[in-house]
Amino acid sequence: MKADEPVAQIGLLIYPECQLAAVHGLTDLFRIAGEWASQGAGGGAAPYVRVSHWTASEDEGRVACTWDSHPGARHALTHVLAPPSLIAPDRMRPMPVSAAWMKARHAEGGVLGSVCAGAFVLAETGLADGRRATTHWAFARTLAERFPAVQVAESRMVLEDGDLMTAGGILAWTDLGLTLVERLMGPSVMLATARFLLVDPPRRSQLPFATFQPRFDHGDGAILKAQHHLHARSAEGPGIAELAAIAGLGERTFLRRFAKATGLRPVEYLQQARVARAREALELTRDPVDHIAWTVGYADPAAFRKVFHRLAGTTPAAYRKRFGVG
Repeated sequence: MKADEPVAQIGLLIYPECQLAAVHGLTDLFRIAGEWASQGAGGGAAPYVRVSHWTASEDEGRVACTWDSHPGARHALTHVLAPPSLIAPDRMRPMPVSAAWMKARHAEGGVLGSVCAGAFVLAETGLADGRRATTHWAFARTLAERFPAVQVAESRMVLEDGDLMTAGGILAWTDLGLTLVERLMGPSVMLATARFLLVDPPRRSQLPFATFQPRFDHGDGAILKAQHHLHARSAEGPGIAELAAIAGLGERTFLRRFAKATGLRPVEYLQQARVARAREALELTRDPVDHIAWTVGYADPAAFRKVFHRLAGTTPAAYRKRFGVG
């Protein structure tokens, strides 16, 4: 690479209803990283990223460059990123033009990336089939249902899988951007950029932010009765026989239909319900952790801490320190 060439050419895709704040935020992030890199260049050529914006017109069937940080030279995009959407995925229409353009850039050697609901545009290319990808935890089930060949890793904040990079939450563009800065310019420039922007270095997990969202609209009335009973008696821990009786089903039939309707086994569902109650207590009260464990149904505080860490990605004490308002 010549001294006057960028270390990367990153194209930001502006598709219908995408979040422009992420587009401009990433543009600023890469510019700031370049300025910090120039301070450490010692008078030599400083690494920089060329950023361009590409606006997709699905109705007109084209994608055109509408802004360029370093205009003039021929584009050879090394990365293409799909930002979050301002509307929920169930309202996002198919975007074959955007997907075809991303797929063409991938065929030219570019790395494809997405943030939050941008994963739905990326998945539409078909390139994520059989691959791991992440999106916002609240959209993970929808992504898995719409694109069943994609292996959705909803707990991850940033997931790098070679030629594909995906990030989770709607503000995870900072995590994806800083991850790229670290790969392209080194950890010292990444840390300097993060400090200047007053944001954390790239986070690893969405679990501390995720909340349990049980499905009640599955249409199975017998399982719905069992769900209602389980939530009302979660501290008591109703067993399979009790729940099957409430549903009026044999145990094997109940287990099969419960997993189909909710996406979880009853024991997993119960753990999620209990941890959801524990999160609320940690956020809103100053009750001791052991007492909270007992109130949500765990006689063994160590067992509670183990389950909580697995589902929330952190310890109860650390969770309270971060999210507690009591």
